[in-house]
Amino acid sequence: MISEQSMGSIPHGDVQENRSLPWHCYVVIAGATSIILGVLWDISWHRTIGRDTFWTPAHMAIYLGGILGGATCGWLVLKHTFFQSANGNDTEVKLWGFKGPLGAWISIWGALAMLTSAPFDDWWHNAYGLDVEILSPPHIVLALGMWAIVMGALVMVLRYQNAGGSETSHLGKGFFLYAAGILVAMDATVKIEMSFPNQQHSLLFYQVSSTGFPLYLLAFSRASGYRWAATTIAGVYMLIYAGMVWILPLFPGEPLLGPINNHIDHFVPLPFPLLLIAPAIAIDMLRRFFSDENAPWKDWLRSVLYGLVFLSILIAVQWPFSEFMLSPAAENHFFGANQHWGYSEASESSRSRFWDAVPFDLSDPDIRHGFGVALLLSIGFSRIGLFIGSWLRKVQR
Repeated sequence: MISEQSMGSIPHGDVQENRSLPWHCYVVIAGATSIILGVLWDISWHRTIGRDTFWTPAHMAIYLGGILGGATCGWLVLKHTFFQSANGNDTEVKLWGFKGPLGAWISIWGALAMLTSAPFDDWWHNAYGLDVEILSPPHIVLALGMWAIVMGALVMVLRYQNAGGSETSHLGKGFFLYAAGILVAMDATVKIEMSFPNQQHSLLFYQVSSTGFPLYLLAFSRASGYRWAATTIAGVYMLIYAGMVWILPLFPGEPLLGPINNHIDHFVPLPFPLLLIAPAIAIDMLRRFFSDENAPWKDWLRSVLYGLVFLSILIAVQWPFSEFMLSPAAENHFFGANQHWGYSEASESSRSRFWDAVPFDLSDPDIRHGFGVALLLSIGFSRIGLFIGSWLRKVQR
């Protein structure tokens, strides 16, 4: 909880207004939504049609989100610089003579990074053709920009939440968790090339999954103070991904490039989302039994527990669920199994088997070592998440 003393730097009038979010927060969050939907649509476009032109609707959705975030936050900085009274100066961040909320500066940087990546990405494709991997150099710049847009939106919402304390509207808290869910969806997209159902019996999958996911779930749960925050964040991620699994195959699409290894006639979605809601529920239940007191040594103990619980439950649910996803029982519109293969991907013989699979045998020292690495990563990133969450609770600028 934010104490009354910690609210002293926020003018009283601003606190009264903070019961509901200002319109610019909604606009930036709408831009963040456009970005994540555009990204998932764009990946589907590449895997269904190929690279035909920069001016695809999916690309336009991505850059529309960047423009909405950048332009709105640019206007906000100009307003705070030239039209704001001096009373709010201590709640603003100054840069090069301009001033504005911290979240606005983060989103502006993200918009600039996104716009910089656009000609770089176009040149890259013209020079090297279709991406072999999602994380090409221009896509890394684009991904950082998109992450900054969403993070900026989240920090702006958090600024009003922290300033308003318990009087902040439930809608505002909901938008904070929604923006956090978008960040989890972005993190899952970055990891998608190591997260197909066929890879979910590999050590690498659990090691990679133990990095960003516990960090986001714990950081934003602590920052929000909401009892079921991690569950809500994981639910937002799953709904975004599952929604694209359900909607994209409804639209026709055919490849324009070769070689065509897989004949398709509809847009190809990414696989069904990971069952992150299971470890998220466990994290929220644990948070109910432990004080959220910000003491570093206690956070280390919490991190060990959270990291162990996250990884254990992820293995417990995802290991058998991946077996189901490779079975004929999952080949329906809801789970979308066997519908997520692009025109140039995986021969039929490899689609129903696991890749780089290991048996779940902890008596094997190599397997024990691999899961041990995953556990250390889960604990370490849980600790980072708690640290970031404590910092986010203090954001009022």
